[in-house]
Amino acid sequence: MQERLQELQAEALEKIAAAANLKELNDIRVAYLGKKGPITEVLRGMGKLSAEERPKMGALVNVVRETITTQIEEKQAVLEEEAVNAKLAGETIDVTLPARPVMRGNHHALTRIVEEIEDIFIGMGYQVAEGPEVETDYYNFEALNLPKSHPARDMQDSFYITEEILMRTHTSPVQARTMEKHKGQGPVKIICPGKVYRRDNDDATHSHQFMQIEGLVIDENISMSDLKGTLEVFLKKIFGQDREIRLRPSFFPFTEPSVEVDISCKICKGSGCSVCKQTGWIEVLGSGIVHPNVLEMAGFDSKKYSGFAFGIGVERIAMLKYGVDDIRHYYTNDIRFLKQFDHFES
Repeated sequence: MQERLQELQAEALEKIAAAANLKELNDIRVAYLGKKGPITEVLRGMGKLSAEERPKMGALVNVVRETITTQIEEKQAVLEEEAVNAKLAGETIDVTLPARPVMRGNHHALTRIVEEIEDIFIGMGYQVAEGPEVETDYYNFEALNLPKSHPARDMQDSFYITEEILMRTHTSPVQARTMEKHKGQGPVKIICPGKVYRRDNDDATHSHQFMQIEGLVIDENISMSDLKGTLEVFLKKIFGQDREIRLRPSFFPFTEPSVEVDISCKICKGSGCSVCKQTGWIEVLGSGIVHPNVLEMAGFDSKKYSGFAFGIGVERIAMLKYGVDDIRHYYTNDIRFLKQFDHFES
């Protein structure tokens, strides 16, 4: 039995040394040290030995088993290291190869305009206010002097969800909500940027979804001259100090008086061309003095407080500033169009 154990040990060590991979090594472990292996068979035959021989034979079995186990562990460490080295060699990166080009992103044209306008008005002491895009009929219309039967509602063909809930048609509801929060106490000085929605046919100059930035100032002794001065500063910062502005009478239900604001044409310097339709002027936004009814509905005393409001179409400003001739370009995500704005400062 002793000779058998020595033979098994020599045989196992030879196979361990010759093992080429971890699978072969594991097979050797199972073959010699497993429950059905030859060493286990030797242990089972120890019952036939005398009481004096059993301890000696048991000690020998343990030595053989430990010797084989130790050799397997040492061989396993070698094979694992070889496997790691082989994997590293197969995954080597040639750092001398040219890298793949990384596409450089940039701000969207509309994002640039919104941020530029916000910076201008924040510099004049305004705060940025936001509100929900899904709005109630009250804040979208009634609080802005547009009751249910008012014909001016037809000016804004709306996306109604229910009879009282709709997608906001302008950012003026943010103004109404802000005035309400002030509980009749001025001053109020905000701009309200955001998306608005109207049922319109998409073409080069119209979209069912677009962006607005509306402004509101309420305080004592606010007049039309304050409005004109504010818009003059804003428009000259956006389009250049050489541009002139003019105000034309208009109508908006929430302001009285109301005015359209034009800037002088940059192409013809006011002499008339195809861009300005031979007028020398280009319309850019609408504005006016806040209607007393709007003030009163928000809790302000219209005899003590007055104010002005204006509405800026972000896409229109961007089209005029960047020379874009189709509003749909802003929403197609065509990388060729977007890359044109790389050279503009962020």
